[in-house]
Amino acid sequence: MTEADAPIHSSKNPLFRRFRSMKEGGDGLCLLEGPKLVEEALLSGIAVLEAAAAPRAGRSERGRRVLAALREGGVPVRAMDERLVDALSEAETSQGLLALARRPEFAEESLFPPGALVVVAVGVQDPGNLGGLLRTAEAARASGAYLTEGTADPFSWKALRGSMGSAFRLPHLRGLLPGEAVRRARERGLAVLAAAADGDVPYDRADLRRPFALLLGREGGGLPEELVRSADERLAIPLAGPVESLNVGVAAGILLFEAARQRR
Repeated sequence: MTEADAPIHSSKNPLFRRFRSMKEGGDGLCLLEGPKLVEEALLSGIAVLEAAAAPRAGRSERGRRVLAALREGGVPVRAMDERLVDALSEAETSQGLLALARRPEFAEESLFPPGALVVVAVGVQDPGNLGGLLRTAEAARASGAYLTEGTADPFSWKALRGSMGSAFRLPHLRGLLPGEAVRRARERGLAVLAAAADGDVPYDRADLRRPFALLLGREGGGLPEELVRSADERLAIPLAGPVESLNVGVAAGILLFEAARQRR
């Protein structure tokens, strides 16, 4: 057995340190945890660079299948002590498998097929909410997303856990100012619709069959007022009092699946 094949027992090991440094992403890489997410990455064509597995990773059918797929794909898989894997895990109970993968890059053109429906996430700071939003957008057949400046990293651990692979597949661009995202959507011929608590168009009466961009604001604060005013329409979801607002992922689900219903 070479040193590169030896099980990892120390937190001073370079691979352990590399994984730890990637917990919040960086350098074009992201940290994947658990057989499900690693499998989603492989099925999505994501480049998985290296992996570490504790003994428990091979105790489930999916775990054994994913470990075999990694090795068949030439991905180095190192054995690592359970306690070290647990130290890297954010889950209450680690599933015993970690991997470093290359973040996908998407061409902006891919957000705009015929009949485009582009989600514009404006300052959605909670990574779990962002992950759920991307998963909902993919499930409702949205064509892509702009994640504006101040929005969470879609490849942080919590966001990846929330999206369950959707961040690998749904075309998205990060870091634009909200006004720039709106301008680019309009240049592609999309109507701009804003989800707003005081909107004047009930969501189920809006025409969601046309190509459009859907503006969704951050938790609590919603969309900036100037952005709401600039929209072509302001969509409202009628709520029974005293409830004043919905979680961004719930609101997105209502609006996006109404669009999917109309488009059927």
